[in-house]
Amino acid sequence: MGPDHIQLRLSSVGVALLALALAAGAGAMALTDSRAALGVGALVGLYLLFSIRVADQWERVAVLRFGRFRGLRGPGMFHMIPIVDKLSRYVDQRVRVSNVSAESTLTRDTVPVNVDAIVFWLVWNAEKSILEVQDFAQAITMSAQTALRESIGRHELHQMVAEREMPGRELQKILDEKTTAWGITVQSVEIRDVQIPLALQDAMSREAQAERERRARIILGTAETEIAEEFGQAALTYQNNPVAMHLRAMNMYEAIKEKGAMVIVPSSAVETMGLGGMPGTASLGGMKPQ
Repeated sequence: MGPDHIQLRLSSVGVALLALALAAGAGAMALTDSRAALGVGALVGLYLLFSIRVADQWERVAVLRFGRFRGLRGPGMFHMIPIVDKLSRYVDQRVRVSNVSAESTLTRDTVPVNVDAIVFWLVWNAEKSILEVQDFAQAITMSAQTALRESIGRHELHQMVAEREMPGRELQKILDEKTTAWGITVQSVEIRDVQIPLALQDAMSREAQAERERRARIILGTAETEIAEEFGQAALTYQNNPVAMHLRAMNMYEAIKEKGAMVIVPSSAVETMGLGGMPGTASLGGMKPQ
């Protein structure tokens, strides 16, 4: 249906009044034996059919008398003069949703993306929306698509992917400034999906994996450095305190003996810990010296 096409919308009340008028005309014709009564009833019923209209609670409609705006009607039942008056399209004042998309649009860092968004808007002034713009629903959709492309061009890819709220708020502000003159408010814009080329997805995946490996190597190197520093401090402590060193060696021996494990220890380390050369090594292994 085109924006200037007026939909014929008859009300159930008008249909009921037409039926009553026809019934009354038929009854009068039976009583008076005159067909004129039936004709009068039919004319009255047709007038009521086209003059009595009903708008739902969320709807408004403009009445034009000889092409001039006479006012808004609704919600509820209202009267119009057929032929003299004409009704505009019924305007739904509930919150409405429009889907907009931008395909193969370049971001600020020249990456082609496909972006899908949804726009929540409502008509707060039905008079302006009827008189100021020809087809406000189509105007909202086209304006949102243009503003979405402009917004994508001002942001980089990581912003579009990780910070979807920011482009949405910017787009909502741009649209609201434009549609306020039409009696329409854009409540919010939500970026629903951002699609990037498959080749770029693979490259980003490899980049992320390489970054994780780099961080893992850095963490491992940091851990080795900290361990070496701790071992250095422990060595200084044992060097200045032979008794502590001997107790530490005995503790290691007890732990190894309980688990029944075999440990190969360099002879120099055995002599340093005071385990007694080969007998100490055999004791660490759980064997009796020969």
